[in-house]
Amino acid sequence: MNPVKYIIENPRDALWGLTITTVGCEKIGPGESYPTDCHLDSHSFSPSKGRVLQEYQLVYITEGSGTFESSESGKTRIKPGMMFLLFPDEWHTYCPDKEVGWTQYWIGFKGFNMDERVSNGFFSKGNPIFEVGLTGELVNLFMKAIETTDRERPYFQQMLAGIVNYMLGLIYMLDKNNRIRHDKHWMDQITHARMLMHENIESSMTVQDIAEAVGASYSSFRKNFKKYTGLSPASYFQDLKLQRAKDLLCMTTLCVKEIAYRLNFESPDYFSSHFRKKTGKRPSDLR
Repeated sequence: MNPVKYIIENPRDALWGLTITTVGCEKIGPGESYPTDCHLDSHSFSPSKGRVLQEYQLVYITEGSGTFESSESGKTRIKPGMMFLLFPDEWHTYCPDKEVGWTQYWIGFKGFNMDERVSNGFFSKGNPIFEVGLTGELVNLFMKAIETTDRERPYFQQMLAGIVNYMLGLIYMLDKNNRIRHDKHWMDQITHARMLMHENIESSMTVQDIAEAVGASYSSFRKNFKKYTGLSPASYFQDLKLQRAKDLLCMTTLCVKEIAYRLNFESPDYFSSHFRKKTGKRPSDLR
């Protein structure tokens, strides 16, 4: 059975931030024509000519192989465990290899929630491929979406939106972690660096000292630390110190000045200013 579902949306559903337009699963055998004739005219296409949609779609390949191409990313070989994201108003095409076919799951959606993630750089037309691996969790999410669409209970669109949001977070995490593993050397160094930061919150050790301790130049260390954590090593270390400061304010009788010097801030005034900037409160307010 190849379930293919197209879903009617209403203006109120759109206010939720994400609405689902289609969901399905198809197994294309060797030599079979592609795409099948189960699709609406607005979604069917010729692989040689491609198409442009007015929605996003996530397509997950679990068996077989083929190719994907879009106007911004170029052509990519697709293997099992890979997922690609289609963008509205962008030309694309894809198809399985004739000699092997493939099994594909997909879900289409649109809404300002996804638009904001794209505008903030979490997803981009230039990088639409996700190396998520073969995972039963993703397949179960697609099957849950198909089941939810079959029943069409009241407000099922909001349930589908929750599934897609979870799926987007999951594939983002899986893809980033799989790519990070390709650079195990740097990941080991960054893990070691974070451990040193935790162990030396109240010492005079600097981030430059930490870079030296893990055997890296500071410029490379800073670049890769921010790439993998989203923060510069100095910001990460300072945030750890602020967390420790909160503990000391709540659990000890140390004055603000003593805490500032204990955590090696430049001065009590700098500590208080930075604390307020990060938390919205003065240290004395928290106490």
